[in-house]
Amino acid sequence: MAGEPIQRRIFMASFFMPALAAFRSQAALAAPPMKITKIETVYWKNYQDAPWRPNWTWIKIHTDAGFAGIGETYPRSEAEAALVHSTVARLLLGQDPRNIDRIWADLYFTFDFQIIGGTEMRVLSAIDLALWDLLGKSLSMPVYGLIGGRSNPRIRVYNTCFGQRYDFLKEPEKIVRELIDGYGIKAIKIWPFDEAAHRTQRQYITQADIDEALGPVRKLRDTFGSEIEILMEFHSNWNLPSAIRIARALEPYKPMWLEDMLMPGQFSQYRQLAEATSIPLTISERMAGRMQYIQLLESRAAKYVMFDVCWCGGVSEARKIASMAEAFQLPVAPHTAGGPLLFYASTHLSTAATNVAIQETVQRYYETDWPTMLENPVIPRDGTVSAPDLPGFGMLIKPEVWNHSAAVRQISSL
Repeated sequence: MAGEPIQRRIFMASFFMPALAAFRSQAALAAPPMKITKIETVYWKNYQDAPWRPNWTWIKIHTDAGFAGIGETYPRSEAEAALVHSTVARLLLGQDPRNIDRIWADLYFTFDFQIIGGTEMRVLSAIDLALWDLLGKSLSMPVYGLIGGRSNPRIRVYNTCFGQRYDFLKEPEKIVRELIDGYGIKAIKIWPFDEAAHRTQRQYITQADIDEALGPVRKLRDTFGSEIEILMEFHSNWNLPSAIRIARALEPYKPMWLEDMLMPGQFSQYRQLAEATSIPLTISERMAGRMQYIQLLESRAAKYVMFDVCWCGGVSEARKIASMAEAFQLPVAPHTAGGPLLFYASTHLSTAATNVAIQETVQRYYETDWPTMLENPVIPRDGTVSAPDLPGFGMLIKPEVWNHSAAVRQISSL
């Protein structure tokens, strides 16, 4: 393409982000000298083991200066914890935790040599989050202040419809009424086409399937008109012909986006889908690392770029991905349907980034799970959230949660 050399130069400039790197280096130098002395993992084997729904692994990095930082990833807790103690701990113990970029690059190289992906990338993400949390605590600064400052004091949010009081397939209008009246949230994400995908083993979709799945979408538009945004999630269930058919059926309802209709990495197929519909595409929290995201950006398929800081490589990598997207004039929309630190870290990133369209929330989390386990759960207000103005990510875990009797804890130390 004629614009390709220009776009590549834009990408390279955003890739290195010299001003941000210099700012980070100065902040790290201001922190006291220290070394990593202990790495701790905590997770729960089953949802039933605690009064919240634990599906994550926490990684806590301790130092000889008395500071500690917490990271998080999910959802393969036993494998993640095993990798930390079998491989990662010996690479981290004794290191200076202020050298966040060096540690990231060294771990990535080690994992890439052994075929990067999966558990390795999730653990790298958690380590990166723990190092940022630690650095912020050692400087008594919130992480957003270390990665660019407060670009967005408040961040617009949508609700992902995990089960709470109402079924989004049957009573989506009741969910939205609660969201508007209680929290000012006017955006909802649903996935009514998943049942059809399960029935057909993701091979095809019939007109009857489409008509049934459009039911909750139609009900939301009839009830709220253009007052709300409807976001459609597809969990990568569809092949290209089915995705095109679904997208065209949804066009009269004007959803904000179609998310992950195809499998991640299918960039040329995504481009065909984008050309076949007027609805913007969102792709994909299931990708990891900027190397995959540059291919996505160069495909010109996505209108919204989604990542998960517990999967993509942590705040360090998410920040670079957001900057790359900005160079392509695209907004980001962080995925947060995981553990609590994922939400806190994403909110800090969204506070600092200058190209955030919207961020995910889950009503069940902030109404049920988080008040049980956190001293300062982040609750949406006026359809927005803000990052805690506390050191690090500012997530305060109740002591009884960390020391819960069913928690599986393991420690590696010098």
